[in-house]
Parts: sequence; structure tokens; C-alpha cells
Amino acid sequence: MKKQYVIPIFVPHLGCPHDCIFCNQKSISGQKKQITKDDVKKQIEYFLDNIKDKDSEKEVAFFGGSFTGIDIEKQEELLQAASEYLNNGKIHSIRISTRPDYIDKQTLKRLKKYKVKTIELGVQSANDYILQRSERGHKFEDVKKASKLIRWYGFKLGHQMMVGLPESTRNDEINTAKALIKLKPKMVRIYPVLVIKGTKLEKEYKEGVYEPLPLPQAIEICKTLVRMFADKKINVIRVGLQNTDEISDPESDGSEVVAGPFHPAFRQLVESSMWYDAVVEKIKKLNAKVKEVEVTINPIDANNVIGHKRENVLKLKNTYDVDLIVKQDENMRQGKSKIEVLKT
Repeated sequence: MKKQYVIPIFVPHLGCPHDCIFCNQKSISGQKKQITKDDVKKQIEYFLDNIKDKDSEKEVAFFGGSFTGIDIEKQEELLQAASEYLNNGKIHSIRISTRPDYIDKQTLKRLKKYKVKTIELGVQSANDYILQRSERGHKFEDVKKASKLIRWYGFKLGHQMMVGLPESTRNDEINTAKALIKLKPKMVRIYPVLVIKGTKLEKEYKEGVYEPLPLPQAIEICKTLVRMFADKKINVIRVGLQNTDEISDPESDGSEVVAGPFHPAFRQLVESSMWYDAVVEKIKKLNAKVKEVEVTINPIDANNVIGHKRENVLKLKNTYDVDLIVKQDENMRQGKSKIEVLKT
């Protein structure tokens, strides 16, 4: 299987009719100016020059803002710049991110013309009250209509949801995942809410109206959601915002994050916790005092099984007095494991 690379192009706040309560796209993307076709070409050329694996699959992805809400001439300018590299075989696909209420038949025909392959929708929640509370400006019915149209026109459908929105509960987030599963996306991104400078949410946080999720709670709910999507063979392509100079520890210089469950290795914390649960479940099924457990996994999974800063190894020892032995086997499928009790 060929390695895949994403060439990110940020179009911050272009086409977005609303200031969602949690959003400051310029902070999230690190992009301070609007882009042109020349910027697109420079970004693509830079990545093509620096990708070592020249036979890899390369995708140009337009992130941020609401791509299909941009002025049509600007959309076509940016898509034309990317499609030149698609037509000459230097890249293999184009992806865009947009709002569900900015999808219609004419828009999809235009995206088809430029051979866009994947469309991701910012869903955030399936609860209309929470969407209104977050000032999203659309309802979940818009998500359902847009998702069906996107799939009908033959695009790959992606969804983005958020955890910890104002007044959202664990049940709301589980119900959102269930609602998205019914719409059959190929991929999902899960973003715990961070309080970003310059947003309405920052004001609510400072006034004591909004309380962000603690990190352990965010990990627990994301773990549940990842399992739900995995059970339905839906690929979770991101958990947590990308760590950048702006999106970093609130204590760091230059960070735009005021509060919230930020961690530079958030996804690893989620996946490590899932592996820990699997080992503990095996231990609890045995009617014996377990002393040593061996987990055989693909080398790619080794860090997650061991845990961030060896957290799983230490927690098993401190909680259950169990020694964890990690055995790596390239023949083991990624994500799969064989768990054996060596000593009782």
C-alpha cells in the first residue's frame, strides 16, 4: 500500500457567513492573509520538493473557512491551480472542507468539473439546540441533505464533529456519532473544544459561563466515539487539533489556546487508553492473580500499547501489580493484537 501525503492549503474564514462561538480560523490555521493561485502553487511545489517518497499518493486539501461559500471566481481560481497538478499526475486527488448549508447540485457539479474527490462537512453536533447555542447558523437537517447529495454525486464523504461544545453532554455526543454513522461517511474527524483567543467562547469562559472539558474526560468520550466509528468501519482520520505554534499548550509563548483539553499527543492518549482497556479486560476474565502479560502487536502500534511516557506500563504495575511485555511482530495486522498471560 502506497504511503499517503496531504498537502494542506488553508483558506481562513473565506466564505464563512458566521462567527461560530468557538472559532477563530486565523488562530487555528496560523494563516493571516487570504491566498491566491500563486500561493497554492508555491505550497504544492514546496511539498512536492520535500516529500521523499516520490511514488506516494499525494492529496491537496483545502482546509479552513467554508470553501464552497467563497466567491465562485475565487473557488475556481484555487481549484484550477490545484487541478493543473492533478492533470499532470503530480498529485492524485483534491479535498475540500465546507459547511453543510453551502452544498447544492450546482456546487457539486462545479467541484466535479475540477475532479475534487473528497468533501468534508463541518457537522459539530446533531443536536439543533447545541448548533444554535454555538451559533453555527445551520440545522442538522442541512447535514443530512448535504451528505446524501455528496454521496449521490460520487464524492467521498467526510464529517467533522466536536466534543465539549457549550451545554453538550456525553449523551449528545454519542447521539451525534450515531446520527453520523447513519449518513455513511467514509471518514470522521473528532475535535475536543479548545477555548481560543478572540472568540465568543473565550468571553464565556472568562465570565464563568462555559467550562471546558478536563483532559481525562475528553479522552474518555473520544475513546467511546472512536470505538463506535471503528465498529462500523468508518476511518477516524484525526482526533484533536493539529499541534502548531498557535495551537499549543496554553502556557507556551505565542499559544492562542486559553483553556481546554489540549495535549500535543491527544490521539495517542486516546488510543493508548483503548489498548489499556483491552489488556485489563483480558486480566479481569481470568479467575487468577495475573503477574505478567505479553501483548503481541504490529510495530506501528507499539508506542500506543506502551502508552505516552510509558503510562500503560506504569499504570498496570501500580494498579494491578502486572508486568506488561510488548512483543512486536510485523505479520500482525495494525490495530490487532494477541494478549497472553505469561505468569499468574
